[in-house]
Amino acid sequence: MSIHEYPNWTRDGHDWPNRASSRFVAAGGLRWHVQQMGAGPMLLLLHGTGAATHSWREFAPLLAEQFTVIAPDLPGHGFTTALPYTHMSLPGMASAVGELIETLGVTPDLVLGHSAGAAILIHLCLEHRIAPRAIISLNGALLPWRGLPAHFFSPAAKLLAGSALVSRIFAWRAGSRWEVERLVANTGSTLAPAGVEYYRRLVRCPSHVRAALSMMANWDLTLIEQRLSQLQTPLYLVVSEGDLTVSPREAERVRELLPSAELITLPALGHLAHEEQPVAVAAIVQQIAERLALTTPI
Repeated sequence: MSIHEYPNWTRDGHDWPNRASSRFVAAGGLRWHVQQMGAGPMLLLLHGTGAATHSWREFAPLLAEQFTVIAPDLPGHGFTTALPYTHMSLPGMASAVGELIETLGVTPDLVLGHSAGAAILIHLCLEHRIAPRAIISLNGALLPWRGLPAHFFSPAAKLLAGSALVSRIFAWRAGSRWEVERLVANTGSTLAPAGVEYYRRLVRCPSHVRAALSMMANWDLTLIEQRLSQLQTPLYLVVSEGDLTVSPREAERVRELLPSAELITLPALGHLAHEEQPVAVAAIVQQIAERLALTTPI
């Protein structure tokens, strides 16, 4: 299978989930792929490292029954152009998302971030770029890793992200469905073949791989750790018991810094819970919205 450097909307997005809701927006020097659907209170969704809007393929339409849902591809991911390497950091990514929100002219009432997406949303709130009624962290990667991983993964990511050859080799290996299935299984989740195929389609493009590695190399969650106690926005921690990417125990570390954070546990699901059981996770979001008086029971 041939390797294409960048995902192409005509070639790779011809059957993209919720394609009819897609548009391209210029903001902050980037060309963003953004999906918008539904009507009602504004709900902003941010995916995690290595994913794209395909990860909301069943989840977003469920929430669009009560919300105006906005979901972009993060910089360098999917069909959004990348930031310079050193800007693929938490402040850099948050600033870029802030520019997008301002360009769109929207005011999110509720925000949900998966994995690294949750950290971006918290940073935006701490910087007063957004003021939602609440933040929902879905298996959020919010605090620095402890022990050996903290000393290994970031330096390794810096080394790998700086090598164009590494991203091309990874993209070549990702031509194998088995390889992508293995990566998904390592998150503790099980996806249907269609879900695996969207990830395979993206990671066989070196630019997408390079964006994920660049985020890992530049990510510094001590910025959240040091300021989390200052967060005024209510924080809901939705945590999967079977998450092999972000340990469920990390939620307790978050609550030590922010005791007001509310913990909601998802049994028998992995890191990609919203792709495994979109109905169950969407129901939790709807319950939170009802508590905040943003929506009424269906």
